[in-house]
Amino acid sequence: MLTRDPSQDRGAGGNARESNLQPPRGSCGRIPLRTCAPPAPRLPASNHSGSPKLGTKRLPQALIVGVKKGGTRAVLEFIRVHPDVRALGTEPHFFDRNYGRGLDWYRSLMPRTLETQITLEKTPSYFVTQEAPRRIFNMSRDTKLIVVVRNPVTRAISDYTQTLSKKPDIPTFEGLSFRNRSLGLVDVSWNAIRIGMYALHLESWLRYFPLAQIHFVSGERLITDPAGEMGRVQDFLGIKRFITDKHFYFNKTKGFPCLKKPESSVSPRCLGKSKGRTHVQIDPEVIDQLREFYRPYNIKFYETVGQDFRWE
Repeated sequence: MLTRDPSQDRGAGGNARESNLQPPRGSCGRIPLRTCAPPAPRLPASNHSGSPKLGTKRLPQALIVGVKKGGTRAVLEFIRVHPDVRALGTEPHFFDRNYGRGLDWYRSLMPRTLETQITLEKTPSYFVTQEAPRRIFNMSRDTKLIVVVRNPVTRAISDYTQTLSKKPDIPTFEGLSFRNRSLGLVDVSWNAIRIGMYALHLESWLRYFPLAQIHFVSGERLITDPAGEMGRVQDFLGIKRFITDKHFYFNKTKGFPCLKKPESSVSPRCLGKSKGRTHVQIDPEVIDQLREFYRPYNIKFYETVGQDFRWE
């Protein structure tokens, strides 16, 4: 369920203090990040490396903002192969949980980059955090946003499966999904259900960012055609298509694409044990009810973003 961050009215301190900036009227469209984004704020001397070869810690020019259990970790790991991208490996949760720490703290977490490189981080919960679009806009209105989406029913089951692995005593998926199953009343207060209402969450982002600055990755195509999906991500970021078919192989055991072994490594790079986890079995009637529930949200989402993800 969406919650209000108590820090939102306190500001973030330093450079992160919220302003009365209005959403932009235009957009940078597909202009590469290195020419579209404004220069990164200068850091105190202690934040600079002694050698320009090591780079500088900068605020991110691109963010993977969602969605949970959509394939965000895969996109992050795949894009990190690109020499023009440096990404933070952990989720900083700055624009939802840690905003009060300020932009200097946020920047201190980032990897050092050269002027020709893009700094990127991922925190999937940003997409469903009401305050996140405004806060990101106030950091930089030119920020590029990546959203990895997946069939919302499958996404909800994956979300539940992950929670069940940590909390085996939780109620059944069916019990959590409905307020009244016989009447078909879905419980939208359950986060696993609410996250998949993509059209609803997208409205908040479009108040601050033009659609041209938001790129949607298909979680399904990321599995069947990782090179194609990552090619489009690279185009969106304005960098050359370095990541291609030659970087991937399909792991039949996990049912997921993995990165081939780099020359400097002794083994290929696959995602963690939790990726490709077998989902719990759900009553087909429950799945049908949830498909009907999500159908109008999916259709509105398709119309808004101009893509048919074929989840019906």
